Amino acid sequence: MKNVKFLFVLSLLSVSSHVFAQQTIGLFLNTEESYNGYTLFAPMRNTSTFLIDNCGELVHSWASTRRPTFTAYLREDGTLIRAGRTINLNFSEAGGAGGMVEMIDWNGALIWNYTISTPTECQHHDIEYLPNGNVLILSWDSKTAAQAAQAGRAVSDSVLWSEKIIEVEPDFVNGGGTIVWEWKAWDHLVQDFDSLRSNYGNVAASPQLININFYNNDPLNIDWLHINSVEYNEKFDQIMLCVHAFSEIWIIDHSTTYEESATHSGGNYNKGGDLLYRWGNPQAYDQGSASDQLLFLPHNSYWIEDSLTDGGMIMVFNNKASDPIEASAVNIIDPPVDINGNYSYSGTAYAPSTFHWTYQAPVPTDFYSANLSSAQRLANGNTLICEGRIGHFFEIDPNGDMVWEYVNPVNGQGPMTQGDSVAQTQTYKCHRYSPDYPALSGQTLTPQGYIETGSTFPCIIYTGINEEGSDMDITLYPNPASEVLTIRFDGLYENIPIEIYSITGQLVYTEQMDTYKNIELDISTLNEGIYIIYFRTENRVYVRKLVIQ
Repeated sequence: MKNVKFLFVLSLLSVSSHVFAQQTIGLFLNTEESYNGYTLFAPMRNTSTFLIDNCGELVHSWASTRRPTFTAYLREDGTLIRAGRTINLNFSEAGGAGGMVEMIDWNGALIWNYTISTPTECQHHDIEYLPNGNVLILSWDSKTAAQAAQAGRAVSDSVLWSEKIIEVEPDFVNGGGTIVWEWKAWDHLVQDFDSLRSNYGNVAASPQLININFYNNDPLNIDWLHINSVEYNEKFDQIMLCVHAFSEIWIIDHSTTYEESATHSGGNYNKGGDLLYRWGNPQAYDQGSASDQLLFLPHNSYWIEDSLTDGGMIMVFNNKASDPIEASAVNIIDPPVDINGNYSYSGTAYAPSTFHWTYQAPVPTDFYSANLSSAQRLANGNTLICEGRIGHFFEIDPNGDMVWEYVNPVNGQGPMTQGDSVAQTQTYKCHRYSPDYPALSGQTLTPQGYIETGSTFPCIIYTGINEEGSDMDITLYPNPASEVLTIRFDGLYENIPIEIYSITGQLVYTEQMDTYKNIELDISTLNEGIYIIYFRTENRVYVRKLVIQ
Protein backbone atom coordinates (compact mmCIF):
# COMPACT_ATOMS: atom_id res chain seq x y z
CA MET A 1 0.00 0.00 0.00
CA LYS A 2 2.89 2.38 0.71
CA ASN A 3 4.11 2.50 -2.91
CA VAL A 4 0.55 2.84 -4.20
CA LYS A 5 -0.04 5.70 -1.79
CA PHE A 6 3.16 7.41 -2.89
CA LEU A 7 2.23 7.33 -6.55
CA PHE A 8 -1.21 8.70 -5.82
CA VAL A 9 0.12 11.45 -3.63
CA LEU A 10 2.36 12.51 -6.51
CA SER A 11 -0.69 12.83 -8.74
CA LEU A 12 -2.49 14.92 -6.13
CA LEU A 13 0.48 17.18 -5.62
CA SER A 14 0.89 17.70 -9.34
CA VAL A 15 -2.64 19.12 -9.39
CA SER A 16 -2.33 21.16 -6.19
CA SER A 17 1.33 22.18 -6.16
CA HIS A 18 0.47 25.84 -6.74
CA VAL A 19 -1.58 25.81 -3.53
CA PHE A 20 1.03 23.92 -1.51
CA ALA A 21 3.78 26.28 -2.61
CA GLN A 22 1.99 29.17 -0.89
CA GLN A 23 1.55 27.28 2.38
CA THR A 24 3.40 28.68 5.39
CA ILE A 25 1.34 27.53 8.40
CA GLY A 26 -1.12 24.82 9.41
CA LEU A 27 -1.15 21.30 8.02
CA PHE A 28 1.47 20.30 5.48
CA LEU A 29 1.31 16.51 5.57
CA ASN A 30 -0.89 13.69 6.87
CA THR A 31 -0.17 10.14 5.72
CA GLU A 32 -1.50 6.72 6.57
CA GLU A 33 1.61 6.02 8.68
CA SER A 34 0.78 8.86 11.07
CA TYR A 35 -0.57 7.89 14.49
CA ASN A 36 -4.21 8.94 14.59
CA GLY A 37 -5.07 11.17 17.51
CA TYR A 38 -5.40 14.71 18.80
CA THR A 39 -2.49 17.11 19.30
CA LEU A 40 -2.47 19.63 22.14
CA PHE A 41 -0.34 22.77 22.01
CA ALA A 42 -0.18 26.14 23.76
CA PRO A 43 1.46 28.87 21.63
CA MET A 44 3.80 30.86 23.84
CA ARG A 45 2.61 34.28 22.69
CA ASN A 46 -1.11 33.55 22.94
CA THR A 47 -3.44 32.93 25.86
CA SER A 48 -5.37 30.01 24.34
CA THR A 49 -4.60 26.29 24.21
CA PHE A 50 -5.63 24.26 21.16
CA LEU A 51 -6.52 20.64 20.41
CA ILE A 52 -6.40 19.62 16.74
CA ASP A 53 -6.98 16.40 14.84
CA ASN A 54 -4.53 14.89 12.37
CA CYS A 55 -6.03 17.02 9.60
CA GLY A 56 -5.03 20.14 11.46
CA GLU A 57 -8.62 21.08 12.19
CA LEU A 58 -9.59 22.49 15.56
CA VAL A 59 -11.68 20.17 17.73
CA HIS A 60 -11.47 22.05 21.03
CA SER A 61 -9.79 25.03 22.70
CA TRP A 62 -9.43 26.60 26.12
CA ALA A 63 -9.17 30.32 26.80
CA SER A 64 -7.13 31.88 29.58
CA THR A 65 -6.23 35.38 30.67
CA ARG A 66 -2.53 34.48 30.76
CA ARG A 67 0.10 33.37 28.31
CA PRO A 68 1.56 29.91 29.05
CA THR A 69 4.91 29.26 30.70
CA PHE A 70 5.36 27.04 28.86
CA THR A 71 3.41 23.84 29.22
CA ALA A 72 -0.15 22.56 29.09
CA TYR A 73 -1.38 19.01 29.65
CA LEU A 74 -4.74 17.27 29.41
CA ARG A 75 -5.54 15.28 32.53
CA GLU A 76 -7.48 12.03 32.25
CA ASP A 77 -10.58 13.67 33.76
CA GLY A 78 -10.69 16.17 30.87
CA THR A 79 -9.18 19.05 32.85
CA LEU A 80 -6.53 21.20 31.23
CA ILE A 81 -3.63 22.02 33.54
CA ARG A 82 -1.25 24.74 32.44
CA ALA A 83 1.37 27.12 33.77
CA GLY A 84 0.68 30.82 33.35
CA ARG A 85 2.64 34.05 33.34
CA THR A 86 2.55 36.61 36.16
CA ILE A 87 4.51 39.85 36.52
CA ASN A 88 7.50 39.29 38.80
CA LEU A 89 10.13 42.01 38.38
CA ASN A 90 12.67 40.01 40.38
CA PHE A 91 12.73 37.39 37.62
CA SER A 92 12.04 39.63 34.65
CA GLU A 93 15.31 38.70 32.95
CA ALA A 94 14.52 35.01 33.05
CA GLY A 95 13.54 32.84 30.15
CA GLY A 96 10.52 30.76 31.04
CA ALA A 97 9.34 32.83 34.00
CA GLY A 98 5.76 32.08 34.97
CA GLY A 99 4.42 32.30 38.49
CA MET A 100 1.19 30.35 38.59
CA VAL A 101 -0.60 27.12 37.72
CA GLU A 102 -4.23 26.82 36.71
CA MET A 103 -6.74 24.10 35.93
CA ILE A 104 -9.54 24.71 33.43
CA ASP A 105 -12.38 22.25 32.91
CA TRP A 106 -13.49 21.02 29.48
CA ASN A 107 -16.12 23.75 29.24
CA GLY A 108 -13.60 26.53 29.94
CA ALA A 109 -14.30 27.25 33.60
CA LEU A 110 -11.33 28.01 35.85
CA ILE A 111 -11.57 25.48 38.68
CA TRP A 112 -8.23 25.99 40.46
CA ASN A 113 -5.13 28.13 40.47
CA TYR A 114 -2.01 28.37 42.58
CA THR A 115 0.53 31.18 42.63
CA ILE A 116 4.23 30.88 43.46
CA SER A 117 5.66 34.30 42.68
CA THR A 118 7.54 36.27 45.36
CA PRO A 119 10.83 38.21 45.46
CA THR A 120 12.74 34.97 46.09
CA GLU A 121 10.76 32.33 44.17
CA CYS A 122 8.90 31.99 40.90
CA GLN A 123 7.36 29.08 39.04
CA HIS A 124 8.90 28.58 35.63
CA HIS A 125 8.81 26.30 32.59
CA ASP A 126 7.13 23.09 33.66
CA ILE A 127 4.70 21.34 35.97
CA GLU A 128 3.73 17.70 36.45
CA TYR A 129 0.43 16.32 37.72
CA LEU A 130 0.73 13.21 39.86
CA PRO A 131 -1.48 10.10 40.05
CA ASN A 132 -2.57 11.15 43.55
CA GLY A 133 -3.96 14.43 42.20
CA ASN A 134 -1.16 16.62 43.47
CA VAL A 135 0.97 18.86 41.28
CA LEU A 136 4.77 19.11 41.07
CA ILE A 137 5.83 22.70 40.43
CA LEU A 138 9.29 23.76 39.29
CA SER A 139 10.43 27.04 40.87
CA TRP A 140 13.47 29.25 41.11
CA ASP A 141 14.90 29.57 44.61
CA SER A 142 16.84 32.85 44.76
CA LYS A 143 19.89 33.24 47.00
CA THR A 144 21.83 36.39 47.90
CA ALA A 145 25.48 36.85 46.96
CA ALA A 146 26.36 36.31 50.63
CA GLN A 147 24.46 33.03 50.76
CA ALA A 148 26.13 31.89 47.54
CA ALA A 149 29.56 32.78 48.87
CA GLN A 150 28.96 30.91 52.13
CA ALA A 151 27.84 27.86 50.14
CA GLY A 152 31.21 27.87 48.34
CA ARG A 153 30.42 29.75 45.15
CA ALA A 154 33.64 31.17 43.72
CA VAL A 155 32.03 33.84 41.54
CA SER A 156 28.58 35.32 41.91
CA ASP A 157 26.56 38.32 40.88
CA SER A 158 24.24 40.06 43.36
CA VAL A 159 21.94 37.02 43.35
CA LEU A 160 22.12 33.39 42.33
CA TRP A 161 19.05 31.45 41.29
CA SER A 162 18.95 27.91 42.57
CA GLU A 163 16.01 25.55 41.94
CA LYS A 164 13.39 23.74 43.95
CA ILE A 165 10.42 21.46 43.35
CA ILE A 166 7.32 21.70 45.47
CA GLU A 167 4.44 19.23 45.55
CA VAL A 168 1.10 20.97 46.08
CA GLU A 169 -2.14 19.33 47.15
CA PRO A 170 -4.84 21.46 45.50
CA ASP A 171 -7.69 22.93 47.53
CA PHE A 172 -10.59 23.06 45.08
CA VAL A 173 -12.96 24.53 47.66
CA ASN A 174 -11.02 27.49 49.02
CA GLY A 175 -8.40 27.82 46.29
CA GLY A 176 -4.65 27.55 46.64
CA GLY A 177 -3.21 24.42 48.17
CA THR A 178 -0.89 22.83 50.69
CA ILE A 179 2.79 22.09 50.10
CA VAL A 180 3.20 18.45 51.12
CA TRP A 181 6.71 17.76 49.79
CA GLU A 182 9.71 19.76 48.67
CA TRP A 183 13.16 19.26 47.16
CA LYS A 184 15.84 21.95 46.98
CA ALA A 185 19.02 21.78 44.93
CA TRP A 186 20.63 24.00 47.58
CA ASP A 187 20.54 21.11 50.07
CA HIS A 188 22.72 18.91 47.85
CA LEU A 189 25.80 20.94 46.95
CA VAL A 190 29.52 20.23 46.82
CA GLN A 191 32.51 22.50 46.16
CA ASP A 192 36.27 22.16 46.19
CA PHE A 193 37.04 25.89 46.04
CA ASP A 194 37.35 26.81 49.70
CA SER A 195 37.70 24.42 52.65
CA LEU A 196 36.48 27.11 55.05
CA ARG A 197 33.08 27.40 53.39
CA SER A 198 30.10 25.07 53.45
CA ASN A 199 29.80 21.99 51.22
CA TYR A 200 33.55 21.47 50.84
CA GLY A 201 34.46 18.09 49.39
CA ASN A 202 35.80 16.10 46.46
CA VAL A 203 33.63 16.86 43.42
CA ALA A 204 34.83 13.87 41.40
CA ALA A 205 34.06 11.53 44.29
CA SER A 206 30.61 13.05 44.89
CA PRO A 207 28.55 12.60 41.70
CA GLN A 208 25.41 12.47 43.81
CA LEU A 209 25.95 16.15 44.67
CA ILE A 210 25.78 19.35 42.59
CA ASN A 211 28.98 21.31 42.04
CA ILE A 212 28.08 24.90 42.87
CA ASN A 213 31.05 26.08 40.81
CA PHE A 214 30.12 24.37 37.58
CA TYR A 215 28.71 27.10 35.39
CA ASN A 216 29.28 25.85 31.85
CA ASN A 217 31.50 28.74 30.67
CA ASP A 218 29.25 31.49 32.05
CA PRO A 219 30.25 32.24 35.66
CA LEU A 220 28.00 35.30 35.96
CA ASN A 221 24.82 33.62 34.77
CA ILE A 222 22.49 34.08 37.72
CA ASP A 223 20.15 31.42 36.28
CA TRP A 224 22.77 28.90 37.27
CA LEU A 225 20.87 25.64 36.67
CA HIS A 226 17.88 26.60 34.47
CA ILE A 227 15.95 23.36 34.87
CA ASN A 228 13.28 23.27 32.16
CA SER A 229 11.24 20.10 32.72
CA VAL A 230 10.01 17.93 35.57
CA GLU A 231 8.83 14.35 34.97
CA TYR A 232 7.46 11.70 37.34
CA ASN A 233 7.96 7.92 37.23
CA GLU A 234 5.22 6.20 39.22
CA LYS A 235 6.84 2.75 38.92
CA PHE A 236 9.99 3.88 40.76
CA ASP A 237 8.54 6.92 42.58
CA GLN A 238 11.28 9.05 41.04
CA ILE A 239 11.48 12.52 39.51
CA MET A 240 13.56 13.46 36.47
CA LEU A 241 14.80 16.98 35.80
CA CYS A 242 16.23 18.36 32.57
CA VAL A 243 19.05 20.71 33.59
CA HIS A 244 19.64 23.03 30.65
CA ALA A 245 22.65 24.96 31.99
CA PHE A 246 24.50 21.79 33.03
CA SER A 247 23.53 19.92 29.82
CA GLU A 248 22.40 17.02 31.98
CA ILE A 249 19.41 15.08 33.16
CA TRP A 250 19.07 14.34 36.89
CA ILE A 251 16.93 11.77 38.69
CA ILE A 252 15.97 12.09 42.35
CA ASP A 253 13.91 10.11 44.85
CA HIS A 254 10.33 11.20 45.49
CA SER A 255 9.67 8.58 48.18
CA THR A 256 11.49 10.59 50.84
CA THR A 257 9.65 12.45 53.54
CA TYR A 258 9.58 16.23 53.52
CA GLU A 259 12.49 16.22 55.98
CA GLU A 260 14.50 13.45 54.32
CA SER A 261 14.52 15.22 50.97
CA ALA A 262 16.88 17.83 52.47
CA THR A 263 19.35 15.18 53.68
CA HIS A 264 21.61 12.51 52.22
CA SER A 265 19.75 9.44 53.52
CA GLY A 266 16.23 8.06 53.69
CA GLY A 267 13.65 7.13 51.10
CA ASN A 268 13.38 3.96 49.03
CA TYR A 269 16.99 4.30 47.87
CA ASN A 270 18.43 5.59 51.17
CA LYS A 271 20.03 8.60 49.50
CA GLY A 272 17.65 11.26 50.70
CA GLY A 273 17.43 14.03 48.14
CA ASP A 274 20.84 13.39 46.56
CA LEU A 275 20.98 12.59 42.86
CA LEU A 276 20.26 8.94 42.07
CA TYR A 277 21.45 9.29 38.47
CA ARG A 278 22.75 11.96 36.14
CA TRP A 279 23.73 11.85 32.50
CA GLY A 280 24.81 13.96 29.56
CA ASN A 281 27.87 15.94 30.65
CA PRO A 282 30.33 14.26 33.05
CA GLN A 283 32.36 17.49 33.20
CA ALA A 284 29.70 18.67 35.65
CA TYR A 285 31.08 16.24 38.26
CA ASP A 286 34.73 16.13 37.16
CA GLN A 287 34.50 12.73 35.51
CA GLY A 288 35.14 13.61 31.88
CA SER A 289 36.23 16.16 29.33
CA ALA A 290 34.49 18.08 26.57
CA SER A 291 34.80 15.05 24.29
CA ASP A 292 32.59 13.06 26.69
CA GLN A 293 29.70 15.52 26.60
CA LEU A 294 26.67 14.16 24.72
CA LEU A 295 23.86 16.55 25.71
CA PHE A 296 23.97 20.21 24.80
CA LEU A 297 21.41 22.58 26.37
CA PRO A 298 18.65 19.92 26.31
CA HIS A 299 14.92 20.20 26.91
CA ASN A 300 12.01 17.93 27.89
CA SER A 301 13.58 14.71 29.13
CA TYR A 302 10.98 12.08 29.96
CA TRP A 303 10.49 8.35 30.53
CA ILE A 304 8.92 6.48 27.61
CA GLU A 305 5.93 4.48 28.80
CA ASP A 306 6.75 0.82 29.39
CA SER A 307 4.15 -0.36 26.86
CA LEU A 308 5.72 1.59 23.97
CA THR A 309 8.74 0.96 21.78
CA ASP A 310 11.87 1.57 23.89
CA GLY A 311 9.66 1.61 26.98
CA GLY A 312 11.41 2.53 30.21
CA MET A 313 14.14 4.44 28.39
CA ILE A 314 14.60 8.21 28.44
CA MET A 315 13.88 10.49 25.49
CA VAL A 316 15.31 14.00 25.36
CA PHE A 317 15.45 16.88 22.90
CA ASN A 318 19.13 17.66 22.36
CA ASN A 319 19.02 21.27 21.24
CA LYS A 320 22.59 21.72 20.01
CA ALA A 321 23.50 18.13 19.33
CA SER A 322 26.21 18.90 16.79
CA ASP A 323 27.88 21.74 18.65
CA PRO A 324 29.18 24.06 17.26
CA ILE A 325 27.05 23.28 14.16
CA GLU A 326 23.51 24.60 14.55
CA ALA A 327 21.63 21.31 14.44
CA SER A 328 19.32 19.57 16.92
CA ALA A 329 18.55 15.92 17.58
CA VAL A 330 16.12 13.75 19.48
CA ASN A 331 17.89 11.08 21.49
CA ILE A 332 16.96 8.03 23.54
CA ILE A 333 19.10 6.89 26.48
CA ASP A 334 18.99 3.41 27.97
CA PRO A 335 19.94 4.03 31.62
CA PRO A 336 21.62 1.30 33.72
CA VAL A 337 18.66 0.70 36.04
CA ASP A 338 17.38 -2.53 37.60
CA ILE A 339 13.77 -3.59 38.15
CA ASN A 340 13.69 -1.78 41.49
CA GLY A 341 14.90 1.58 40.20
CA ASN A 342 18.53 1.33 41.34
CA TYR A 343 21.13 2.83 38.99
CA SER A 344 24.54 1.23 38.66
CA TYR A 345 27.64 3.40 38.84
CA SER A 346 31.24 2.31 38.19
CA GLY A 347 32.99 5.33 39.68
CA THR A 348 33.64 7.30 36.50
CA ALA A 349 31.05 8.78 34.12
CA TYR A 350 27.55 7.38 34.41
CA ALA A 351 26.60 4.87 31.72
CA PRO A 352 25.70 4.55 28.94
CA SER A 353 28.55 5.91 26.85
CA THR A 354 26.36 6.58 23.84
CA PHE A 355 22.77 6.97 22.73
CA HIS A 356 20.39 4.08 22.16
CA TRP A 357 18.61 5.92 19.32
CA THR A 358 19.02 9.23 17.52
CA TYR A 359 17.03 11.24 15.06
CA GLN A 360 18.59 14.04 13.07
CA ALA A 361 17.40 15.53 9.81
CA PRO A 362 19.01 14.12 6.64
CA VAL A 363 20.64 17.54 6.36
CA PRO A 364 21.32 18.17 10.07
CA THR A 365 21.10 21.96 9.86
CA ASP A 366 17.54 21.69 8.48
CA PHE A 367 16.37 20.76 11.99
CA TYR A 368 17.47 23.20 14.67
CA SER A 369 15.88 24.84 17.66
CA ALA A 370 18.31 26.71 19.89
CA ASN A 371 15.85 26.51 22.79
CA LEU A 372 12.41 25.17 23.80
CA SER A 373 11.25 21.94 22.05
CA SER A 374 10.04 18.45 22.91
CA ALA A 375 9.57 14.93 21.59
CA GLN A 376 7.11 12.13 22.35
CA ARG A 377 7.15 8.42 21.50
CA LEU A 378 3.77 7.31 20.10
CA ALA A 379 1.95 4.00 20.39
CA ASN A 380 2.72 2.94 16.81
CA GLY A 381 6.46 3.43 17.28
CA ASN A 382 6.54 6.84 15.64
CA THR A 383 7.93 9.96 17.31
CA LEU A 384 6.19 13.34 17.52
CA ILE A 385 8.63 16.26 17.59
CA CYS A 386 8.12 19.92 18.42
CA GLU A 387 10.78 22.19 16.93
CA GLY A 388 9.90 24.86 19.42
CA ARG A 389 11.46 28.08 18.16
CA ILE A 390 9.17 28.13 15.10
CA GLY A 391 6.28 26.00 16.40
CA HIS A 392 7.02 23.29 13.86
CA PHE A 393 5.42 19.95 14.79
CA PHE A 394 6.25 16.82 12.83
CA GLU A 395 5.99 13.08 13.22
CA ILE A 396 8.57 10.60 11.98
CA ASP A 397 8.33 6.84 11.52
CA PRO A 398 11.01 4.42 12.83
CA ASN A 399 13.01 4.98 9.64
CA GLY A 400 13.11 8.73 10.25
CA ASP A 401 10.69 9.51 7.42
CA MET A 402 8.26 12.36 8.04
CA VAL A 403 4.63 11.17 8.08
CA TRP A 404 2.83 14.22 9.54
CA GLU A 405 3.70 17.91 9.59
CA TYR A 406 2.11 21.05 10.99
CA VAL A 407 3.20 24.61 11.81
CA ASN A 408 1.55 26.50 14.67
CA PRO A 409 -0.73 29.11 13.01
CA VAL A 410 -1.21 31.29 16.11
CA ASN A 411 0.95 34.20 17.26
CA GLY A 412 0.46 36.98 19.80
CA GLN A 413 -2.24 38.63 17.72
CA GLY A 414 -4.22 35.40 17.31
CA PRO A 415 -4.85 33.05 14.37
CA MET A 416 -2.81 33.93 11.30
CA THR A 417 -3.67 33.89 7.61
CA GLN A 418 -2.28 31.28 5.26
CA GLY A 419 0.76 32.71 3.52
CA ASP A 420 1.84 34.88 6.47
CA SER A 421 5.50 34.72 7.39
CA VAL A 422 6.25 32.32 10.22
CA ALA A 423 7.09 34.63 13.13
CA GLN A 424 6.33 34.63 16.85
CA THR A 425 4.92 31.10 16.62
CA GLN A 426 7.17 29.63 19.33
CA THR A 427 5.72 26.63 21.14
CA TYR A 428 7.54 24.74 23.88
CA LYS A 429 5.78 21.39 23.59
CA CYS A 430 3.08 19.53 21.74
CA HIS A 431 1.47 16.29 22.86
CA ARG A 432 -0.55 13.70 20.91
CA TYR A 433 -3.46 11.97 22.69
CA SER A 434 -5.02 8.80 21.32
CA PRO A 435 -8.77 8.75 20.53
CA ASP A 436 -9.33 6.39 23.48
CA TYR A 437 -7.57 8.64 26.00
CA PRO A 438 -9.98 8.88 28.98
CA ALA A 439 -10.18 12.70 28.83
CA LEU A 440 -11.75 12.48 25.38
CA SER A 441 -14.41 9.91 26.27
CA GLY A 442 -17.87 11.33 25.66
CA GLN A 443 -16.57 14.68 24.45
CA THR A 444 -17.65 16.32 21.21
CA LEU A 445 -14.65 16.34 18.88
CA THR A 446 -16.31 17.46 15.66
CA PRO A 447 -13.80 19.18 13.33
CA GLN A 448 -14.43 22.93 13.37
CA GLY A 449 -12.21 23.88 10.44
CA TYR A 450 -8.68 25.21 10.36
CA ILE A 451 -7.49 27.60 13.06
CA GLU A 452 -5.86 29.84 10.48
CA THR A 453 -7.81 31.55 7.72
CA GLY A 454 -7.26 31.03 4.02
CA SER A 455 -6.16 27.39 4.01
CA THR A 456 -7.44 25.39 1.03
CA PHE A 457 -5.00 22.51 0.76
CA PRO A 458 -6.99 19.34 1.54
CA CYS A 459 -6.08 16.86 4.24
CA ILE A 460 -5.51 13.41 2.75
CA ILE A 461 -6.74 10.55 4.93
CA TYR A 462 -5.71 7.00 4.02
CA THR A 463 -7.65 3.94 5.17
CA GLY A 464 -7.25 0.23 4.47
CA ILE A 465 -9.17 -2.12 2.18
CA ASN A 466 -11.96 -2.98 4.60
CA GLU A 467 -11.44 -0.31 7.26
CA GLU A 468 -14.26 2.10 7.96
CA GLY A 469 -13.04 5.66 7.60
CA SER A 470 -12.66 7.54 10.90
CA ASP A 471 -15.25 10.35 11.06
CA MET A 472 -16.65 9.64 7.59
CA ASP A 473 -18.85 6.51 7.58
CA ILE A 474 -18.33 4.83 4.21
CA THR A 475 -18.98 1.18 3.46
CA LEU A 476 -17.25 -0.15 0.36
CA TYR A 477 -17.87 -3.77 -0.75
CA PRO A 478 -16.91 -6.22 -2.02
CA ASN A 479 -13.23 -5.48 -2.08
CA PRO A 480 -11.67 -7.12 -4.05
CA ALA A 481 -14.46 -6.59 -6.60
CA SER A 482 -15.01 -7.70 -10.18
CA GLU A 483 -18.23 -6.49 -11.87
CA VAL A 484 -20.04 -4.22 -9.39
CA LEU A 485 -18.77 -2.15 -6.48
CA THR A 486 -21.31 -1.02 -3.86
CA ILE A 487 -20.69 2.14 -1.85
CA ARG A 488 -22.83 3.31 1.01
CA PHE A 489 -22.38 6.72 2.62
CA ASP A 490 -24.15 7.27 5.96
CA GLY A 491 -22.61 10.58 7.02
CA LEU A 492 -23.96 14.11 7.04
CA TYR A 493 -22.20 15.31 3.91
CA GLU A 494 -23.99 15.85 0.61
CA ASN A 495 -22.95 15.45 -3.01
CA ILE A 496 -19.67 13.72 -2.34
CA PRO A 497 -17.66 13.24 -5.55
CA ILE A 498 -16.23 9.78 -6.11
CA GLU A 499 -13.14 9.38 -8.25
CA ILE A 500 -11.22 6.21 -9.10
CA TYR A 501 -7.62 6.44 -10.26
CA SER A 502 -5.32 3.85 -11.75
CA ILE A 503 -2.06 3.09 -9.98
CA THR A 504 -0.34 5.54 -12.33
CA GLY A 505 -2.66 8.39 -11.37
CA GLN A 506 -5.02 8.28 -14.37
CA LEU A 507 -8.67 9.13 -13.65
CA VAL A 508 -10.71 6.15 -14.86
CA TYR A 509 -14.12 6.67 -13.21
CA THR A 510 -16.07 9.52 -11.60
CA GLU A 511 -19.47 9.63 -9.90
CA GLN A 512 -21.45 11.86 -7.52
CA MET A 513 -22.78 10.34 -4.28
CA ASP A 514 -25.72 11.82 -2.36
CA THR A 515 -26.35 11.51 1.36
CA TYR A 516 -28.01 8.29 2.63
CA LYS A 517 -27.76 6.59 -0.73
CA ASN A 518 -26.35 3.31 -1.95
CA ILE A 519 -24.45 3.54 -5.19
CA GLU A 520 -23.56 0.60 -7.37
CA LEU A 521 -20.69 1.32 -9.70
CA ASP A 522 -20.29 -0.71 -12.87
CA ILE A 523 -16.58 -1.47 -12.89
CA SER A 524 -16.72 -4.28 -15.46
CA THR A 525 -14.81 -2.19 -17.99
CA LEU A 526 -11.83 -1.72 -15.67
CA ASN A 527 -8.88 -4.05 -15.98
CA GLU A 528 -7.72 -6.24 -13.13
CA GLY A 529 -5.32 -4.50 -10.77
CA ILE A 530 -4.98 -2.02 -7.94
CA TYR A 531 -6.82 1.30 -8.00
CA ILE A 532 -7.24 4.27 -5.68
CA ILE A 533 -10.71 5.55 -4.86
CA TYR A 534 -11.14 8.87 -3.16
CA PHE A 535 -13.96 10.97 -1.68
CA ARG A 536 -13.53 14.74 -1.31
CA THR A 537 -15.20 16.95 1.32
CA GLU A 538 -14.46 20.61 1.99
CA ASN A 539 -11.14 20.15 3.79
CA ARG A 540 -10.47 16.41 3.49
CA VAL A 541 -9.77 13.74 0.94
CA TYR A 542 -10.53 10.17 2.08
CA VAL A 543 -8.43 7.66 0.17
CA ARG A 544 -8.88 3.89 -0.08
CA LYS A 545 -7.37 1.10 -2.05
CA LEU A 546 -9.62 -0.83 -4.45
CA VAL A 547 -8.64 -4.20 -5.87
CA ILE A 548 -10.34 -5.38 -9.09
CA GLN A 549 -10.00 -9.03 -10.05
